[in-house]
Amino acid sequence: MESEVDPKVLAVIEEKRLSGPRLSPVDIISKMGVLDAREKPFEYAWLASGDSVIAALWGEYVSVGANGRWFYLESLNAEVRGGGEARSAGQVQRAEYRLALLKRAFDAGQPFRVVLQTNRMAIQEAESNKNAKISTRVRDDEEWHVAAWLPDTQVAVLVRGPRGWEPSADELKAARRSHATSPSGAATGGQATAVTGSDADIDAAAKAYVLKHFSSYGYQAEDLSSQELGYDVEVKDKKGATLLRVCVRGASVGTPGRVLTAAENGSAKREKLWRLIVVADPLSGAAQHRIYKPGEIPQEFLGA
Repeated sequence: MESEVDPKVLAVIEEKRLSGPRLSPVDIISKMGVLDAREKPFEYAWLASGDSVIAALWGEYVSVGANGRWFYLESLNAEVRGGGEARSAGQVQRAEYRLALLKRAFDAGQPFRVVLQTNRMAIQEAESNKNAKISTRVRDDEEWHVAAWLPDTQVAVLVRGPRGWEPSADELKAARRSHATSPSGAATGGQATAVTGSDADIDAAAKAYVLKHFSSYGYQAEDLSSQELGYDVEVKDKKGATLLRVCVRGASVGTPGRVLTAAENGSAKREKLWRLIVVADPLSGAAQHRIYKPGEIPQEFLGA
């Protein structure tokens, strides 16, 4: 809703809305070169003529840095909405297409174009409520670019304007905290849950998330971290057969990954069932995880 939009962002949206001709959401993207605009009026992103990428950005999620620059945190998890609820198969397909286009722009080092929009009800309801229609959609005259693509924290950083600036770690954390909601967001008024904490707090929350995740599938998940075996959680099937030995790391935007210990590195080389699970934002209600085999471990967890 407009009440959720930063005043600086809302001022630009309102100026664009009032200064130009009155166009429908379809007409706007059609004039930007989307040939099949009428078949895809409410997609999340489009490929326009000239292979130009266009993305819809919700004004509610645009953040403004201390220097006035705008940025937007894009979740890389296509399977869940901002509040943590699962998307339908059709919604996942649309979200995956959007991410593919943004990744294409990132890999090519090319800017992309943006339509800014607001919704008539809370952003958390935009996908699940058929009455959540677009309130306003305007074309942004400024180019945007993907400044960072961070699979370990499941987020991409989109920045408005020329390259050479990225939001600080504190600005990233504040933006993530502002937009993180618990799965029961409706009951809490959609307020953000805190995601700050010490490394120990983040890892403890990540471990609790992993234990709950595997238990929810009927597996036996046991916390063995106190034994310093080089992994934290052992996962067994219903018959007691060991499936995985998991090292757990919590991560948050702006917080670098902590390198594996000597015991963890040794276990990774020795144990065929060893895996690393990185849980992004485990202190929020929208935690997401990614699992790595020993040969796939990101460099930030390996050290120099």
